[in-house]
Amino acid sequence: MDNKDTAHSHLLSFLNAIPPVDFCCVYGSTLHSTGPGKSTMVDYILGVSDPLQWHSENLKMNADHYASWMVLLGGAKLVLSPSLSFICTVLFCFPSTHTTITNVADKLGVGVHFNPYVTWNDKMLKYGVVRMHDLIQDILNWESFYLSGRLQKPVNMLVDNLDIETINSVNLRAAVSAALLLLPPKFTEEDLYAKICSLSYMGDVRMLFAEDRNKVKKIVQGQFDLFQSMYKPFLEEYEGKDFLRFSSSKNQLANISQDCGLPVTHLHISFLPPTVRSQMGMKIGKKKVISESGKVGNGNDLGFGSREEAAKCMQKALRRTVMVSSARQAVSGVLTVGGVKAARYLTSKMCKAWRSWTRT
Repeated sequence: MDNKDTAHSHLLSFLNAIPPVDFCCVYGSTLHSTGPGKSTMVDYILGVSDPLQWHSENLKMNADHYASWMVLLGGAKLVLSPSLSFICTVLFCFPSTHTTITNVADKLGVGVHFNPYVTWNDKMLKYGVVRMHDLIQDILNWESFYLSGRLQKPVNMLVDNLDIETINSVNLRAAVSAALLLLPPKFTEEDLYAKICSLSYMGDVRMLFAEDRNKVKKIVQGQFDLFQSMYKPFLEEYEGKDFLRFSSSKNQLANISQDCGLPVTHLHISFLPPTVRSQMGMKIGKKKVISESGKVGNGNDLGFGSREEAAKCMQKALRRTVMVSSARQAVSGVLTVGGVKAARYLTSKMCKAWRSWTRT
């Protein structure tokens, strides 16, 4: 067994320690690692059909994965302190006396519950649990642009019972079109992947103080070959239609030029998720743009007079979505992982951010 197979087996073995899942992927630096070291946190996303049942089973198997105050309450039920109950009741309108892990994730956050700093087999893990329905809806519609943004970057899918990889092709095509709308007539292949990577960070509150300012560049340069394999089918398709033109071999760092005319602009808009197109319609003064078929209109229906206007409108819509979802997830994270772990995680992020600023 070679190093790659060994690393894959190691990543899979963690799934034996938790209840069954319908979807599992790992992401981050682990993708290029032959065996995660003790200091490297392995990041998992787990998709399950019923998060409440899954957490109930996992609490029996792995109570130490959760915040201690959560475990003390027993099962998946949470009892909030009077002051926190009042805040949650006023701001988020859910019952003040008791709720569930999944309600905190759904009503405070964006449907994902994270357990960070989990020690398993001498390794450090972080895993997020999401309802499969919510995962699919975010992939197709960019409702929170949280997990869909994650899946626009390289991941290693370990379990895929519902063929998320195929469903995600809609997400990848939309990401290419969104990035192309924001790019100039000429750019490099690295520029394209960097723009795709940056989509889900636009408006992210963490980028203000708790993220490495060079994060996007590091992700793209560290996983360039994986980006190439992910997006090659779409780039070849667009090249075949003469939307894109490559000036060098695709096996090298290509220089790319694109058709910036309105017909192609409208086509790119039509590939964006319905939720984004609807928000763009509202941005240009329409309550909702609906075609005769009852579906959200395509690029032509939105009536943009220029590529620049369309790009600016789309960027505002994405920025607002990311800002809201990142803020909600940050609040949810503090509540569900506990103050000590939250402070530890935030401190680690801020230290990385500080180093990235002081090195420039």
